[in-house]
Amino acid sequence: MLTLKRTDNSSSDFVKLVAELDAYLKITDGDDHSFYNQYNGLENIHHAVVLYDGESAVGCGAFKQFDEESVEVKRMYVKPSHRGTGSATQILEALELWAKEEGNKRCILETGERQVEAVKFYHKSGYKRIPNYGQYAGVENSYCFEKQLS
Repeated sequence: MLTLKRTDNSSSDFVKLVAELDAYLKITDGDDHSFYNQYNGLENIHHAVVLYDGESAVGCGAFKQFDEESVEVKRMYVKPSHRGTGSATQILEALELWAKEEGNKRCILETGERQVEAVKFYHKSGYKRIPNYGQYAGVENSYCFEKQLS
């Protein structure tokens, strides 16, 4: 049975899943990994969710405040054993709901062109491509997205 737990950057299960994500991204991002990794610290993550299959943590996601009305979705990851099962959708929808409960009107995020599955997933989840924001402006292999929370 899959269950979601709201937590933060102090969750050991969240930290372990993020370590798996970082190992995957180090391979996928190649030479660009250190650039992206500098923006993925956990110190400002106060809203995270962990998805459990029984007692096992199998996926996670988080957000941090971006501006007065927006959050940035961060650290989305699902273990390979649970991909294609709707787990990522469950995590993302939980983050969107939580962000909305906190008074936010939109979610933004960045992913890389090399994360083909992620790009497809965000399109399927109602996210629209936007001009690259902040530190990603001018970075050709970064794709930025947004979704209005209704």
